[in-house]
Amino acid sequence: MEAKEILSKLAAKLPKGVGGVDKQNLVAKILGETPASDVAALRETLNSLLFKMEANKASDIDLGGHGCKGSVWYRIFGEKKPDTSLGTLTPDESDFLLQSILTESQREHLCRERNLDFSFVAADAKTSFRFRGDMYFDLDSLALNMRIIANAIRPFTDLELHPNIARALAIKFDKHGLILVTGLTGAGKSTTLDSIIDLNNQTSTGHIVIIGSPIETVHQPSNCIVRHREVGKDVLSFKEGAIQALRQDPNIVVVGEMRDPETILTVLEITDSGHKVFSTLHTASAVESIDRIIGECAVEEQNRVRERLADTLKCVLSQKLVPTVDGKRVLAKEVMLMTSSIRAAIKNNNSGEIFQMIFESADQGMTTLEQDLKRLFAKGRISREEAMNYANNKKRLDEILKE
Repeated sequence: MEAKEILSKLAAKLPKGVGGVDKQNLVAKILGETPASDVAALRETLNSLLFKMEANKASDIDLGGHGCKGSVWYRIFGEKKPDTSLGTLTPDESDFLLQSILTESQREHLCRERNLDFSFVAADAKTSFRFRGDMYFDLDSLALNMRIIANAIRPFTDLELHPNIARALAIKFDKHGLILVTGLTGAGKSTTLDSIIDLNNQTSTGHIVIIGSPIETVHQPSNCIVRHREVGKDVLSFKEGAIQALRQDPNIVVVGEMRDPETILTVLEITDSGHKVFSTLHTASAVESIDRIIGECAVEEQNRVRERLADTLKCVLSQKLVPTVDGKRVLAKEVMLMTSSIRAAIKNNNSGEIFQMIFESADQGMTTLEQDLKRLFAKGRISREEAMNYANNKKRLDEILKE
């Protein structure tokens, strides 16, 4: 029986008028009574949609709910469009398709929190691909986004970083401090962070503890022990994972995201204890990253956080993925390396001065986003229009393009 026929028969069993969590609990109950061969066919159907991502060079897939109009959508080189060749599904049919890949505990979490972050592996006899998934409610039905995680880690040299910056990122040369990789959603933060982790795994000996929600790339131990702890599966929270890591004799601790004040303070504490810590933030520039960390904390804590951040922060990489002239995307980045002047600016609450310090420190390996956009434009890799579109400070970029 084809998957579409299975889904139609299952959807017909749902009574009219049921919605929300009650509907999803009923979907789960019906699936539990469905022959295993039919459920396996549904999983294979979703797997085939995911495998198509690799063939299409797609980064993301979206399906389910009312927002997709029944279609499967792929994001290819930044553009998100429906694949009209795949037919359509009703919201009820897509609910069964999406729930077919969930475990019981995942279903419970989804219905309780109305959202589920999870990792997923699609595999056949020849190969497998890993995905980061987010399932959520859309007008009483389920929707899904999945992002493919590249099987091959991007070579560190592709980041095109100054030797001073490379040394700051490598535990071989600098064994302490906080490194931040920042950018908005879809900016490639995880890809960059994986390259940095791989650099250390290949060139140093030690113990790397990675705490993620979910775990994306699985790093194979090389010269380092590499532990992967997924929030919700292997550890309860980023904070707990970071605290527990201190008892696991790590050299490097990777905290997937500094998403709340508790995690921020914990990251500063474990960095204070003499470890090298990597993390990410959803910010567009180095200065914004500093201000965000301090601003996320309670007012009475901010002076202390400012002092600790100035003492522990080593480097900030802020990045964007910019469309190229040949229809692909290229990494544009802002790089800040801690100096005594920048440290003093943070401690004195003068973060507004830092941009100019970065702008004037190319000899040390620093660059503003605008300077890097100019570099990419000068090399003919991006258009002037796209450079302006992705600049944090369009007026400043316009000025330096005229120089």
